Amino acid sequence: MRTAVRVTAAAVLALGAATACAAGPEPGTQAGAVAPASPAAASPTGPASASPAAVPAALSFTGKTLDGTAFDAAALAGRPVVLWFWAPWCATCASQAWTVAEIAPAYRDTVPVVGVAGLGEQKAMKSFVTEFDLGGTTQIDDRTGALWRRFKVAEQSTFVVLDRTGRVVHRGFLDGEALTRQVETLARG
Repeated sequence: MRTAVRVTAAAVLALGAATACAAGPEPGTQAGAVAPASPAAASPTGPASASPAAVPAALSFTGKTLDGTAFDAAALAGRPVVLWFWAPWCATCASQAWTVAEIAPAYRDTVPVVGVAGLGEQKAMKSFVTEFDLGGTTQIDDRTGALWRRFKVAEQSTFVVLDRTGRVVHRGFLDGEALTRQVETLARG
């Protein structure tokens, strides 16, 4: 009986360690932590409209981009959004980066594509952005893994696609063609 308890305890500890490695350290322990948006910061920053879009829970967070700029996801409310969770050492992410770099600027105003960089050092993340010409696409610094945990992302490369109400309509892998089709469909409404 003691052996079974020890084996079970060891399995639980190993699973916890593996999850911690994938998700990163706890929020607030490293630069780049993502915080819930404050009510004052929740208004969209786009053009003025008669009634601003309600901010769904999925877009109720703030953070910093890789270049240190403040980021408030509430500004994306009312539009479909694609969150791309990537790591700088990921070969799959590198192959998808070319598609992201191509379509993100074309759909910036209708379907924003936001990179969520994690599982690496900031210097490597910045190099990845430079190498794949992703400078025109918002890239959130999520070295702490706060957004990865929030959106239940367990591996890179993962796309989380939100409709205009903030509902997750896709979570997982998308190749270049599937990503392009998904964004085109969302842009048409």
